[in-house]
Amino acid sequence: MRKKVVLLGATGSIGSSTLRVLRAHTDRLQLIGVAAQSHDRELAAICREFAVPHAVLHSEDAYRRARQGSYFPGTTQLSCGPEALAALATLPEADIVLIAVVGTAGLNPALAAIEAGKDIALANKELLVLGGAHVIAAARRKGVRLLPTDSEHNAIFQCLQGHPRQQLDKLILTASGGQFRDSPAAALAEVSPEMATQHPNWSMGPKITVDSATMANKGLELIEAHWLFDLEPDRLEVVIHPQSVVHSLVQFIDGSILAQLSPPSMTFAIQHCLLYPERAPGVEPTTDFKKPFSLDFRAPDYARYPCLRLAYDALRAGGAAGAIFNAANEVAVERFLAKEIAYLEIPQLIEHCLGSMPNSQQPSLHQLLQTDAETRELAQSLKF
Repeated sequence: MRKKVVLLGATGSIGSSTLRVLRAHTDRLQLIGVAAQSHDRELAAICREFAVPHAVLHSEDAYRRARQGSYFPGTTQLSCGPEALAALATLPEADIVLIAVVGTAGLNPALAAIEAGKDIALANKELLVLGGAHVIAAARRKGVRLLPTDSEHNAIFQCLQGHPRQQLDKLILTASGGQFRDSPAAALAEVSPEMATQHPNWSMGPKITVDSATMANKGLELIEAHWLFDLEPDRLEVVIHPQSVVHSLVQFIDGSILAQLSPPSMTFAIQHCLLYPERAPGVEPTTDFKKPFSLDFRAPDYARYPCLRLAYDALRAGGAAGAIFNAANEVAVERFLAKEIAYLEIPQLIEHCLGSMPNSQQPSLHQLLQTDAETRELAQSLKF
C-alpha cells in the first residue's frame, strides 16, 4: 500500500525536491494534498501531474486568479486560507505531512496535523525555534513521529538509530560557511543582495541562502537540534565544512564519531523521511569514493559570523529568545534583500532586538506569537 503524503509548501525549493522523490517512487508514495502561498499556476501543474485531489492557496488573490482562470483540474478540490491549510494537514487518509511552509505560517497546520495523529516530516525549522516546547510536547502526547528533513538533523537522526541516549556525548552540525566564507573581512561591507543569494553548493530560496551566508541558518538549526534531540547548548557544536558532504556528526562517550555523508541535495533527507523506516534506491547518484576528493573542517569565526554567536546566546537564554532571534532575522533579511539595510547590519538588528525585547521564560503559545509580532514590528522600525 502506498504511503499517502500531504505537502505544504509545494512550489518552493523543498517542494521541488520532494516532487523529485515522489516521481521516483510512485509505487510507494502518493501525493494527496498540496499547498502554496501564491504560485497558483505552478500548484495547478503539480495537481495535474500527480492527480492531487486536494489543494490550498494561502493567498486570496492567487485563489481568485485560479478560480477565474479555471486551470486547476476538475478533480482537484481547491480551497483558500489558513483554515483550509489546517484541514489539508489533517486529511483522514493522510499518513505523513511534509511541512515546508516558510516561517510561522506552518505552526498551526503542524499542530493540527499532530493533534490528528499524523507523522510530520519537518522542513520548517522556524516551527521549533518559535514553538519548540509546544510542538515537542504535542508530538509526545499524541505519539507521532517528527522526522527532520533538514540535512543536518536528518543526518543526526540516522546516526543515532540503535544507540541509547546515555551513550551520546555531543552533536556536531556541519556548515558550508556560505559564499563569503573565504572573502576578506573588509569585503563584507560591500555585499549586495545579488551576491548574497548565490550559494556555491546548495540550490535554495533567497532567504535561506542569505541565512547560510550569515550562518543565522546554522543558528536556527542549533535551536532546532536542541528541541529535536533534547540536548543543552554546550553539547551542540558547529564546524565549517566547505564541501557539504558530511551533513552532521554524532560523538559518543567513548570518543567514537559517526557521520552521515551524501552529496549536497535535499532529496536524500526528504526520501529518508517519506519512506522511513524503509529505504529504496535514491533519486540521484551518491558519493563516489573511487574518485579523489577531500573533506575539510574548521571552527567557525564568530567575528565573521556574529549571527551564530547570537543564536547561541538565544539558546542559552531560553524562553522566548529563540522566537525573538527568528523574527528579527526574518525581518533583517527581508530588509537587506529590499536594500533597506546593509549586509553587516543584519546581526546588528538581531542583537538590538534580543537586547530590547522582554524574554518570558515559560511563554504560552499565544505569548510566543505575540512576541514574534512585536519583534517584527521593532525590527521593521529600526534605523541604522
